[in-house]
Amino acid sequence: MEQPKTPASRLFNTTCIENKDDLEEKLERCHSTLQNLITGLSEKEAHDTLNNAVCKDKTHEEVSLGLLVIILTEPQNAAKSYRDLTLITRDGLGIVLLHLNQLVLDKYLRLNDVTRSQLLWLLREMIRTSVTNVDNLCLTLLRHAAGGDISPKNLFLVDALLDIFQENRAWLDKFSFLVASIVYTYLRLIEDHNAPHLAGLRQKEVTFTTSLIKERMADCLAIGRDLVRLLQNVARIPEFEALWKDILLNPKSLCPNFNGVLQLLQTRTSRRFLQSRLTPEMERKLVFLTSNVRFGNHKRYQDWFQRQYLATPESQSLRCDLIRFIVGVIHPTNELLCSDIIPRWAVIGWLFTTCTSTVAASNAKLALFYDWLFFDPDKDNIMNIEPAILVMHNSMRSHPPVTATLLDFLCRIIPNFYPALTEKVRNGIFSSLRQILEKRVLPSLYPLFDSPKLDRELRSKIRETFKEFCLPPNTEMPGKMEELNKEHNPGTVIENITNSTTENNHVAQDPEPAFSDEEEESPLRIVTKVEEEEDEEDVPLSAVKLKNDQKNANCVVKKEDITSHLRLILEPEELRTSIETLHTETDNESRCQAMERIVQMVVEDEIDAETIPALASCISTILLPQITAQIFPSDNLNEEVLADSISTPLFVMFRNQFQLCKEEDNRRKLLARVLAEMQSIQSRIGYLLLYFLKVWGREEEKREGEPSNVLNDVKASVYKDFCAQREKKLDVCLVSDLKLCHEDNIFMLCYLVPDVYIGFQNVAVGNVQLLHLVVSTVDSCQLQDLVCQIMQGHLKMLKKESFTTLLTASLNWETFEQYCFWQLIFAHDFPIDYVLPVLPKLQFRNHAEALTSILFMLKQEKPTLDLLRQLLARQSVDGDMFVVATLRYWCRDYEEKLGELLANLLSTRYPATSPNKRKRSGAKQNQQSAGPPTGEQVLGHLDQLRQHCMSSAELQLYHSEGMQRALQQAQAASSDSLRKSYGDLFALAEVNEENEPPPPSSSARKHTASSGGGASGKGGHRKTGANTRERSNLKRPLPRYHIDSTSSSEEEEIVNPKQAKKRKKINPVGSDSD
Repeated sequence: MEQPKTPASRLFNTTCIENKDDLEEKLERCHSTLQNLITGLSEKEAHDTLNNAVCKDKTHEEVSLGLLVIILTEPQNAAKSYRDLTLITRDGLGIVLLHLNQLVLDKYLRLNDVTRSQLLWLLREMIRTSVTNVDNLCLTLLRHAAGGDISPKNLFLVDALLDIFQENRAWLDKFSFLVASIVYTYLRLIEDHNAPHLAGLRQKEVTFTTSLIKERMADCLAIGRDLVRLLQNVARIPEFEALWKDILLNPKSLCPNFNGVLQLLQTRTSRRFLQSRLTPEMERKLVFLTSNVRFGNHKRYQDWFQRQYLATPESQSLRCDLIRFIVGVIHPTNELLCSDIIPRWAVIGWLFTTCTSTVAASNAKLALFYDWLFFDPDKDNIMNIEPAILVMHNSMRSHPPVTATLLDFLCRIIPNFYPALTEKVRNGIFSSLRQILEKRVLPSLYPLFDSPKLDRELRSKIRETFKEFCLPPNTEMPGKMEELNKEHNPGTVIENITNSTTENNHVAQDPEPAFSDEEEESPLRIVTKVEEEEDEEDVPLSAVKLKNDQKNANCVVKKEDITSHLRLILEPEELRTSIETLHTETDNESRCQAMERIVQMVVEDEIDAETIPALASCISTILLPQITAQIFPSDNLNEEVLADSISTPLFVMFRNQFQLCKEEDNRRKLLARVLAEMQSIQSRIGYLLLYFLKVWGREEEKREGEPSNVLNDVKASVYKDFCAQREKKLDVCLVSDLKLCHEDNIFMLCYLVPDVYIGFQNVAVGNVQLLHLVVSTVDSCQLQDLVCQIMQGHLKMLKKESFTTLLTASLNWETFEQYCFWQLIFAHDFPIDYVLPVLPKLQFRNHAEALTSILFMLKQEKPTLDLLRQLLARQSVDGDMFVVATLRYWCRDYEEKLGELLANLLSTRYPATSPNKRKRSGAKQNQQSAGPPTGEQVLGHLDQLRQHCMSSAELQLYHSEGMQRALQQAQAASSDSLRKSYGDLFALAEVNEENEPPPPSSSARKHTASSGGGASGKGGHRKTGANTRERSNLKRPLPRYHIDSTSSSEEEEIVNPKQAKKRKKINPVGSDSD
């Protein structure tokens, strides 16, 4: 017989797997109630019936909503139903509007085409009849007129709402906030409707919006500064050009209270306007991302959001709306700020780095900094300016081009936003920066504004623009200002050597972002957009990185700069000569000799301590092309190629440091200090030192024939001295250096990993960050190489003491990273005992990688009581097959032993108690039943195993004598609810009728009657092994389970197989006949 099909939804587009939710079921139920009331009645009778019915509050709601469903789904009956609705309503359609708002807010995108059309028809009718609060429904529908979307359905809604507002202009003028919202919405949409086929719609929007602004400017003033931002984007349209003339030259003509554009710019835009440009669904997704998703797990959510909302060319304009919403609406609590939830700056950084349009990127920068331009600490919120500074600060390390282009934009916006208000803009930005420092968003702006990763021209521009914020910490203002002024005077002093250390990590300027000439000619534009700008964040990050590497390789240091620095700073003369030789000489051998002389002067303490920072800066500048070059051989790793890679002047310093440490010479600290100073300027020095130690260590081992453990100690000593001079802990230095190596060259990182774990075993083994770095870097071949070294005993990456910590941390890693981690565990041949403490906490949906790997480990084990305890301590959850799979696998070879262990485990959770022997056996019982798993957990897993037995042979585990006894004990000691829950399991406990004991006493019979009946009653539901049971049930009465007062505590022990063979019969639980 066929199942009746579920009727299709009246209101929604649904699929076969979607269930109706509460709202839909309620509307369907109300529709059915209405039909039951009026079916078969004439129009007059139906009207009278409805009027009588709505006297009750509940029926009033049901009838009203039933009529609403007819209006939305039956166009031919809509007019009649709306008339009836207005006649019978007792609350001015309040209940109808409440449910309509909920329907539009939560489910508009699921409404079918008929329902959408009828919804707009109903809105028009409600406006025509001046229903109270219908303006709120208009606001909700306006949110679904999405920006960056020119799909037919979205354009239909935009056009239909525009027609409704035009037709009901007199009604619209009564609602000032609705007027402002319509202006804000359509100004934003006009920007998207620039395609030729949308010219008609765009003209309608322009005409209506300009008329609203001119006639209702007093209402539009409430929008604030974002009204100016949106008007900028449409300023080239003739109608808006004329409007701009009035705003700038004759503001009083628009509104007597309007004093000019500055009044708007100094008014912060309300959150409601910023929120209105995101659909409710977008808002929910974005709020979830910034309040529930942990930093590190965010990529898949961002990828989904990108595919859903940012995949088309026209959707690029949506990024501004998203940034304004994040900046102005999402203000996390202090608790959230201190958590590991993805911060706002990271989401904004992602929106920048994935932007593919230069125009959208420029507009996005303006959206990010917009609240900075006229920031007033008394009126504005620090949370509106915090994301921009944190995007720049946190992008400096991983995406320096993002920081560079934002800082460049911030410098250029001051004179270019609106020349007449240049000082106001400057004051606003300076107020923002002061507030950032006062509120300790950043302790100092100097590391950001004077970072060596910024090119020299940009740093010069920043110093010129933000002088008071470019001071190092604890620097007095007057003296520093004079120094800065000197630096910027071309004929006086060349830039301070510390700040010219690099032509930096991403140098070599692209053509500067330029404001387009066409836009500059327009006098009405307050901000000129960067139409032709090619910012580095507009290309994929991999391309940026490649471009930066090429730039670094081509860096050339000007001879005049170095010479000038030497004349000004460096003494003695011999040192200056050697530096000049190092700089000017092209022959590598001569340069190495010059470096050797410099090192000897450092070691001999011929250089003042004050000169060392300048010396380090100078050497870093000269050696920059070597430091940033591709040092690690890409193809062949033979000894000759590796030796050649460390034959440059930089490695001369490392070689001398190695020799000094080998000889335990105290002078090594002097050279280590120079290296540490160089590392503070060029951070790559750290991992290059590790690379040198590995290559040079191998050469020393062959040349000198020294034991590897001695050389390992020397290599460790070199790096430890280097870290001590950096004033950082060894593990912190290791992780930071290797992270930088990971960013620059993953092949070098994989080459260094074994030596790091061997040479720094105490800090490397068990370090979560370091291990995560390794597993996130290696590919399958590199992983195999690590496994081979571990299996040969050459390498150790894990240890027992930190294993649990590492395993717990790994649960949050990506799938491939976790599988790499488990391969390393298998290579170390750790026993299963290391894993067991974590096992009960693992969830089968969230930790599949770990559970799968543990299953492979359990395959190699024999069942033991300890293993079973940890296994069965897991919660029995539908769909979790971990315990079942393990037990079924063990049943292949160890079924008898497994049965004994399970029986013992179950019987100790449900011991047979005796009043006479309680005192004697109580301690033992408590000892055996203490700790996990609980009795209910054991029963749950046994029942789950039973459900997955496919044949009677697989049920043999339950037919062993020990298991039968344990099940009987458990049933007798269980509550009624447990007996009911596990009735099918208890039904497997067979009782031999021929050996049934004498009838129990009346009290015992009374005590056990219910449990006996429950067991037999459930037995009939078994699909497997039921024939024997059914035959025996025909011959005998219902089984009775008797708990005898003389039961022995020995029954709580594990069942002995030999003892079981001697037993002639199966006794009821608790019998002492043995």
